[in-house]
Amino acid sequence: MNIQEEIKKYITSQPEPKRNDMQELHQSILQVMPKCKLWFLDGKDSKGKTVSNPNIGYGSYTIKYADGTTREFYQIGLSANTTGISVYILGIEDKKYLAQTYGKNLGKASVTGYCIKFKTIKDLNINILQAAIQDGVEITGKSN
Repeated sequence: MNIQEEIKKYITSQPEPKRNDMQELHQSILQVMPKCKLWFLDGKDSKGKTVSNPNIGYGSYTIKYADGTTREFYQIGLSANTTGISVYILGIEDKKYLAQTYGKNLGKASVTGYCIKFKTIKDLNINILQAAIQDGVEITGKSN
């Protein structure tokens, strides 16, 4: 199964209304990042044990570790969780940036250093979410 098929299977496996919200967010992220690399992580480790929720990833940036090694990873992540949906905006070094810049205008969402968590898309200002995603992509694009 290719990545696009895995993403479609993952989204369609979600119960409504989460399925519709995930599909809408997937399309919204693709509008912001139309030619991005797509990723799908099934949430399992090398032994097949579930260690996290599955994630859809968008884009690519290089993570630089303190020991000098690097690794490619996605810039934006999308994942269903038990209470709703999480959007991950990775690679922003200032862990207060998302909450301070977008938290007040985003709607009913919890915002941490890199995660925007919400119950349903109707609780959000989608334009603010798209702006946060675009901002995150630009920040990590400059750091490569």
